[in-house]
Amino acid sequence: MVTKVDIINQSPHAFPEYQTEGAAGMDLRAWLPQSVVLKPLERRLIPTGLFIALPSGYEAQIRPRSGMAIKKGITLVNTPGTIDADYRGEIMIPVINLSSENQEIVDGERVAQMVIARYEKIEWNQSVELTNTLRGSGGFGHSGSH
Repeated sequence: MVTKVDIINQSPHAFPEYQTEGAAGMDLRAWLPQSVVLKPLERRLIPTGLFIALPSGYEAQIRPRSGMAIKKGITLVNTPGTIDADYRGEIMIPVINLSSENQEIVDGERVAQMVIARYEKIEWNQSVELTNTLRGSGGFGHSGSH
């Protein structure tokens, strides 16, 4: 099943697209009048020129690109970032340079990926006890180091 999503693209770049048949995410490109140089640990919002209207019950998850992370040390400040179905502003990518060197982002560079996902709304059910599981309240590192 394919869901149609309205998009406005104010950039000169192509619409986001899946790079392979099995890809879950579509690459998002920077729309920059001039390149941006990020100093180590510097954060910046990178514009894309894209505006979308997701249907109710969908979200867009903005995630880092593994190539940017490993080659340049650039990732996203909040990941995954969520674009709600009622947001109509420009998709902006909150990047951070985690490397020890200045890193350049140029116009048209693929800076993030976007995954469109369905979600369910819930209602809370006030309880005094939860069902037990084998894991129970085991949290961070509870399953050991191997």
